[in-house]
Amino acid sequence: YGLIQGVTPLGINYGQVGNNLPQPDKVLDLLTALKLTKARIYDTNPQVLTTFANSNIELIVTVENQMLPVVMDPQQALQWVSTHIKPYFPATKITGIAVGNEIFTDDDTSLLGYLVPAIVSIHGALVQLGLDKYIQVSTPNSLAVLEVSYPPSAGSFKGEVSGVMSQFLQFLSSTGSPFWINAYPYFAYKDSPNKISLDYALFNKNPGMVDPYTKLHYDNMLYAQVDAVVYAMSRLGYGGIEVRVSETGWPSKGDSNEVGATVQNAAVYNRNLLRRQMSNEGTPLRPNMRLEVYLFALFNEDMKPGPTSERNYGLFQPDGTMAYNVGLSALATSSSTSSASISLTSSATKVIIP
Repeated sequence: YGLIQGVTPLGINYGQVGNNLPQPDKVLDLLTALKLTKARIYDTNPQVLTTFANSNIELIVTVENQMLPVVMDPQQALQWVSTHIKPYFPATKITGIAVGNEIFTDDDTSLLGYLVPAIVSIHGALVQLGLDKYIQVSTPNSLAVLEVSYPPSAGSFKGEVSGVMSQFLQFLSSTGSPFWINAYPYFAYKDSPNKISLDYALFNKNPGMVDPYTKLHYDNMLYAQVDAVVYAMSRLGYGGIEVRVSETGWPSKGDSNEVGATVQNAAVYNRNLLRRQMSNEGTPLRPNMRLEVYLFALFNEDMKPGPTSERNYGLFQPDGTMAYNVGLSALATSSSTSSASISLTSSATKVIIP
């Protein structure tokens, strides 16, 4: 595959739930060496926002779930944007604000009532400060927000969320913002490894499946999941909204009951995904609209709760060594003028963070 300059479409999730992660300046060096230009963080960490200033990294930041009841008040939202966004913009290229994360499927169901008012208030604050042209507002959703996801054309949202979902889609439609989905073929495979083809989940060569209603052919599960969301939105009367994948990835390690969580599978999934991203693909339903994807995640995070897999989604260990080689090899040299390239070969096992 030779050297490929710049993976513009691919973003990465930079989670920080660890006690041994490198400082933001080292992280910036790593992203720069890998030629990654899009990242998402799960808060508005001032240290990250300051460090990423005057870099070419486009950043999505997050209003934490517990803040939703506060920022639904327009004055509080204005205060939040004035404190957490305005001082850093435009030196730091903040391109999106995620209001909460997976609220539609959160165990705390009270949050759902705050979601749309919070989104509207945050957007209103951006409008007031003249920033709405530059920063999109949305919320990332778990695939569990779908009642039906197979076949894609049968995609529909869960009945209990459809009221709030309609209001949310109305907002996206009126502001031209994307629908963000956290989509993990790994979960589907882990739950029924006997029914689901591993090659289909991993983007490997496989016969795929044909949607019986649309006759569209799917050769991987991620694109089928994305198109199921498009159909679900259409069912509620919103057919024109772009879907972006705010998280996808594959764990390199798991508990004994977490089938498929291996270094080999993680490397294959992310390498194949990277290859698709480099060819600017769209899904079968929207072949001419490049699918934007944010990979989960940059680092293994040792303090994440839950099963072993949760702590092992990273492309990198906290010390900067690769968890496995996905083909984002930084061929950095000592010369300050030459920039690193990305190769899809397995030439590098460690990225040196100076």
